[in-house]
Amino acid sequence: MKKLLSLALVLSLALTMALPAFAAAPAKLKVWGAQDDQAILQEMVESFKAAHPDVAVEVEFGVVGEPDAKTKYLEDPAAAADVFAFAGDQLMDLVAAGALYEVTLNREAIEAANSPGSIEAATINGTLYAYPMTADNGYFLYYDKSVISEEQVKTLDGILEAANAAGQKVMMDVSNGWYIASFFLGAGGKLGLDAEGNQTCDFNNERGVAAGEAIKAFTANDAFMTGDVNTMLPGSMGDTIAAGVAGTWLAEGIQAKLGDNYAATKLPTFTMAGEQVQMASFAGYKLMGVNSLTEYPEEAMALAEWFTNEENQIKRFETRALGPANSNAAASEAVKANVALGALAEQSAFAVPEKDVRGNYWTPAEAFGTTMEAKDYSKDVKTLLDEMVAAITAK
Repeated sequence: MKKLLSLALVLSLALTMALPAFAAAPAKLKVWGAQDDQAILQEMVESFKAAHPDVAVEVEFGVVGEPDAKTKYLEDPAAAADVFAFAGDQLMDLVAAGALYEVTLNREAIEAANSPGSIEAATINGTLYAYPMTADNGYFLYYDKSVISEEQVKTLDGILEAANAAGQKVMMDVSNGWYIASFFLGAGGKLGLDAEGNQTCDFNNERGVAAGEAIKAFTANDAFMTGDVNTMLPGSMGDTIAAGVAGTWLAEGIQAKLGDNYAATKLPTFTMAGEQVQMASFAGYKLMGVNSLTEYPEEAMALAEWFTNEENQIKRFETRALGPANSNAAASEAVKANVALGALAEQSAFAVPEKDVRGNYWTPAEAFGTTMEAKDYSKDVKTLLDEMVAAITAK
């Protein structure tokens, strides 16, 4: 009998040690999210409490949107939220500042549940630092299917041909480093970081120069158009613009304008040194992190995981049309039926996370694009790219 009691005690202790050590008193957690997410976050907290009656939490909400999360955190880390959403391109700086608690609770399940690209975007040197929340901050091609056929839309040459024939334009903001990278990344170009955290870039190698020449040819085409896609595409597609590169945030306006002619797909291939090369893109993810200074890491991780689980990623899609990073959620019929999200998913196979892109990339890349848009050929493409890369990689 004593042996049985001893065995039972050992098993009981083992099970206790295997469970997260949640606090006995309520864990007081602060949560940051965008203004548009406040109501849904409150709903998710209530569903978390209902699903975890043994986990006592008191949650205070703050309005801090994903674009501002890093700046707000660094102002006063100790006063920052325990759980907060942020844009994926902030991960490197947040980790460098020691801001994020490593994901140690249910890591394998989280990695298995979300797309490989989103997990890569949340991981540095093999350590998972955040929870994928959405996979919708990327770009693809919107087009008017009454002007451009399904065959023509596969190549940039076909798109330009169709637009010229209709007397319309193809819009891409080439003087924006986010978009112009499509050519260089498609050509195999790399943006990375050296051991000291400095930006590396090879956009001026032989293939990079060939990509630069393709950009020059594109911007010289009569159908090419640049400008502010956010204001011009929703109002002009179907009238003067036959196709344009942008993201899901414009879907509602463009669909309303084009009606039955509304269509979207991955970016096209472009002609580079006589071959067809698929345009790549930056993949933008929204992530959720846990403050490394939290007093309640287990509860904070459990809540962050709940905010970003399959059910709640579907809820974000249904309420705000935000694309899921969760693989099951992204594969749902409702998500696949969304034209813009379907195009984004198609492009995701050719997308590169932004986490290794530092601030000194953007201005030189935009300067090169501006020169191409202005058709300033006073310097050859190789010289311009050498200058661009020198500025990008300056320490």
